[in-house]
Amino acid sequence: MSLSFTAISKTINAYISRHPGERDALAGLLAALDRPVDVTARTTLPGHITCSAVVIDRQGRVLHIRHRATGGVMLTPGGHVEPGDGTLLAAALREVAEEAGIAPGALCLTRQLLGSPIDIDVHDIDASPSKGEPAHCHYDFRYVFYLADEEPPTIALQDEEVSGAQWLPQPEVSSPTLRAKLLAARLDGRPEPVNVSALIHDGTGRYLLHLRDHKPGVIWQSGAFALLGGGREHDDQSLEGTLLRELSEEVPDLRLEDLKPYALEAATSIDGLSVPVRVFAGRWHGNPDRLALHEGVLLRWFAPDELDRLRLSPATRDLIHRHAAENPPDNGPAAAPPVWDGGSRTVLNGVGVHLHLEDDEGRVLLGLRHPESQYAGDTWHYLAGRCEQESALSCLVREAWEEAGLVIDPADVELAHVVHVVDSPGSLPLMQLVFRACRWEGTPEVREPDKCLTWQWWPRHELPDRLVSYTRTAITAVSEGRPYSQLGW
Repeated sequence: MSLSFTAISKTINAYISRHPGERDALAGLLAALDRPVDVTARTTLPGHITCSAVVIDRQGRVLHIRHRATGGVMLTPGGHVEPGDGTLLAAALREVAEEAGIAPGALCLTRQLLGSPIDIDVHDIDASPSKGEPAHCHYDFRYVFYLADEEPPTIALQDEEVSGAQWLPQPEVSSPTLRAKLLAARLDGRPEPVNVSALIHDGTGRYLLHLRDHKPGVIWQSGAFALLGGGREHDDQSLEGTLLRELSEEVPDLRLEDLKPYALEAATSIDGLSVPVRVFAGRWHGNPDRLALHEGVLLRWFAPDELDRLRLSPATRDLIHRHAAENPPDNGPAAAPPVWDGGSRTVLNGVGVHLHLEDDEGRVLLGLRHPESQYAGDTWHYLAGRCEQESALSCLVREAWEEAGLVIDPADVELAHVVHVVDSPGSLPLMQLVFRACRWEGTPEVREPDKCLTWQWWPRHELPDRLVSYTRTAITAVSEGRPYSQLGW
């Protein structure tokens, strides 16, 4: 077979799961999949797969062409699968390029459908004695694409097969099944990002790059250095959710700080499609050799002036240089920190600040972290944050206001406890400073709902089960008057 039998079966089963009422109509195709035949070959009878491209412009109109073979009927571009087509989607792209002159790079996928067909149309084909073809059935897989640019591309028709073209409003689409599904999907023709990347830096001028496996035609940017990330899936609720899922699959132990949208870039997929990519920037301080890498070859830190030595896309190189120019290093040029091996070598320690508040009843203020939080999701924790280019007290005051709307005077704060933490074997240490405030203004409120779901006062002897381990240690130590503890060493 020219295409992956498994991929075709997966596509059909996913489609039927979305449209269970069409199972009977596709019974013939399902039966063909149980036979040792190529369901994409035009010689396979009594039916075989064809592919069409549903191209939508910025006005929401759908491209139709007039096929000479159908007697002037207006249809979306499409036709038979050929041996060189790597996927069904690629077959649809080839057809629209051949029949209407629209290259894959002028098109992009939609957020609603991604690479899934919007419709599988079943229609009968009359016998063609001149071609030696008996009457048979087509199972037409219809893939939706948006125009990548504002202006429609020039239509270059394939004269021997096509006699005209027209952009039709969706309520006038010729196919009833396609028309109904387009109207239900509310596709407006405006591209949205469907891929995400993580621009990971350490704040001292270095950027984390991922060397991908060398599998041309299978892996995007095969054998090159690239940013971590990937494509959106149907179950992803947001682009940030897509990125967190991708990172958990690729590097499950990687925890980013200050993850924020940074840029919108354009890339090219394996099929040649234009791909809008949302880039998130985030910080991380650590040794990539200590991370468990589940995809790709390796992770490495690189300074911007080293990028020209790498196999790297020009767009990624330009992106890093732009970010570096906008975000100068915190402490001058980066120097690679020595690998911590449990011995006495000097290493950088991360510094976190934590607010220990007790009300009149002696209860401690804790926040329930968002389930999708990169660290301690769905777990209770102090109001806390990582020190940036600021003093620990300034960080504490800032975090209290940003996260909970509390106003704290540094004069009302004292250092209550220090926890020296190693989260996992081989990771760099964290110095967690716990400050106690004797006075404050305001009532705790959720000001960053993407990080914290609620604030609650907890009795020290009735702390929640899902509580960050070093937070529990610190609360106990503060009540006992102990200034220092350590975990993970």
